Amino acid sequence: MKRSVLTRYRVMAYVTAVLLVLLTLGVIGKYLLGMDGAAGFTSMVGIAHGWLYILYLIFAFDLGQKAKWPLGKQLWVLLAGTVPTAAFFVERKVTRQVEPLIKEREATPVGV
Repeated sequence: MKRSVLTRYRVMAYVTAVLLVLLTLGVIGKYLLGMDGAAGFTSMVGIAHGWLYILYLIFAFDLGQKAKWPLGKQLWVLLAGTVPTAAFFVERKVTRQVEPLIKEREATPVGV
């Protein structure tokens, strides 16, 4: 597995997590605190999160296929982008598990 597969997953995990936290704060501001400007903010962040979550799903699925994860683990990682702050924790765990696979590949001579 190439390091770039993990890197693009990590970037999208952080972007998705940050946008989801912002969206959660926007929804709290809009509905619980009655803030006037929160509606536009919530709409904008919600749309951005939705589109970027699709990229997250693609990159996470690709990573899971290359790491040969079982279906349950794959679903767990895919759903992490839907729970505020979960992607931060899942990303760290996934990185710790995938790093040895990358180092193993980098240590293996080409053509072996």
